[in-house]
Amino acid sequence: MKNAELNQRRLAATPRGIGVMCGFYAERAENATLWDVEGNEVIDFAAGIAVLNTGHRHPKVVAAIEKQLQAFTHTAYQIVPYESYVTLAERINQCAPIEGACKTAFFTTGAEAVENAVKIARAYTGRPGLITFGGGFHGRTYMTMALTGKVAPYKLGFGPFPGSVFHGQYPNALHGVSTEDAMNSLERIFKADIDPKQVAAIVLEPVQGEGGFNIAPPEFMQALRTLCDQNGILLIADEVQTGFARTGKLFAMDHYAVKPDLITMAKSLAGGMPLSAVAGRAEVMDAPAPGGLGGTYAGNPLAVAAALAVLEVIEEEQLCQRSQRLGQDLVEVLQQARKHCPAIADIRAKGSMVAVEFNDPATGKPSPEFTRQVQQKAQEEGLLLLSCGVYGNVIRFLYPLTIPDAQFSQALAILARALAQ
Repeated sequence: MKNAELNQRRLAATPRGIGVMCGFYAERAENATLWDVEGNEVIDFAAGIAVLNTGHRHPKVVAAIEKQLQAFTHTAYQIVPYESYVTLAERINQCAPIEGACKTAFFTTGAEAVENAVKIARAYTGRPGLITFGGGFHGRTYMTMALTGKVAPYKLGFGPFPGSVFHGQYPNALHGVSTEDAMNSLERIFKADIDPKQVAAIVLEPVQGEGGFNIAPPEFMQALRTLCDQNGILLIADEVQTGFARTGKLFAMDHYAVKPDLITMAKSLAGGMPLSAVAGRAEVMDAPAPGGLGGTYAGNPLAVAAALAVLEVIEEEQLCQRSQRLGQDLVEVLQQARKHCPAIADIRAKGSMVAVEFNDPATGKPSPEFTRQVQQKAQEEGLLLLSCGVYGNVIRFLYPLTIPDAQFSQALAILARALAQ
C-alpha cells in the first residue's frame, strides 16, 4: 500500500473538515518512532498532540491494556462499577494540586472534561457566567468552542455559540500584554458585560496550548485566585495539554503557589487511550445530583488500566525530572540557533513544554510562512513538528519524555539544520 494511493482513498471517503497534516500513513510505532506504510521512519515530536508523554506502546501500558482485555472491556461504570476506576480516582486525588479533600470523575475526551467542569461549576455556584481568555483552546464541542479564544479553524461557520461566555486578555510579554493589562480586561468585562456575582468560573490553561505555549506568570495566577475568592468565582485549570509531566511537574499548576478549585485532564493521562478527568474540591465535585455526570464510555476500563500504568511509568522512570533535562537541552539548541536565525522572536519553555515563535525580521510581524518552512525542512529529514499560535507562527515540541537520548540528539541536529536554512 502506497501513501499516495491511501491519500486518494481518504479524499474520496472522508470530509475535508477533518484536516490532515501529513501526507504519509502510519503503519506501526515504538516509543518516539513512527514507520509509515512505505517503511519510512519518522521521529515523532508531535506525539498525537501531547498524548504520548510515555511514548508509543510503552510496554507497561500495553501489558495493562492486555490484562484488562482478558477480563472485560465494558460495563458502563454507572451501571456496573469496577475497582480500577475507584483506584485511579484515589491516585489522582492524592496528586492533583487541589486544596483539601479532592474527588475525581472520569470521561472520554478533553472537551468532555471541560464541559463537565462547567456543569459542576454552574451546579455549585448557581451562576451562569464563564470567563476565559483569548488564545485559549478548550475543545470542539459547542460549549468548548465558545470558551476557545481562536476563531480559525475551530469556529468558522459553526455559530452561534452558547452565551454568558466572555474573553479576557491572556498575559503575553512578546505581544505587549502585561498581567496588569490582563486583569484590567477582566475588570472591563465586569463593568460592561456581566456582574462578577453572576460568574460561575474563570477557565484558563496555565500554559496555553494551541495559543502558542504562552505561560501564565505567577503574579497573574495569584491575582486570579484573589479575584475569584473575593467574588465567589471558581478557578478552573484546563490541564488537558499541560498535564502528566510535560512541564517538568505532574501538573503545570504545581509550579504555582495557588491552587485551582477544579482541574481538567486528558491527552497523556492514559498513554494513547481515550480518557479524561475532572478533579476538584470535594464539596464542589459533589454539587451535581446523582446521574448528573457520566457517559456511556466514561472511565472505560481499558483506558483506566492504561492510566494506572502511565502514573507508574512517570514515577518509576522519573519523567518529571527527565522532562526538565530534555527541555533544557532543547532550549540550548534554540538559543544557539537564535544567533544566526533572526526570525526567532521568542523561546518559551516550562520543562518539556517548549515553543519557538517566528516573526518576519523585516516587518516584525508574525511569520507563519517561515514556520511552515522549518516544519517542511525538518519533515524532509524525518522529524515531525507541530505548529500552533493564534497566527500559526509558533512551533511546539511534544516529543515523548521517554525518547532515547541518542534519538533526541539526532532530532535536535535536524532541528538546528532546519532553523539554519
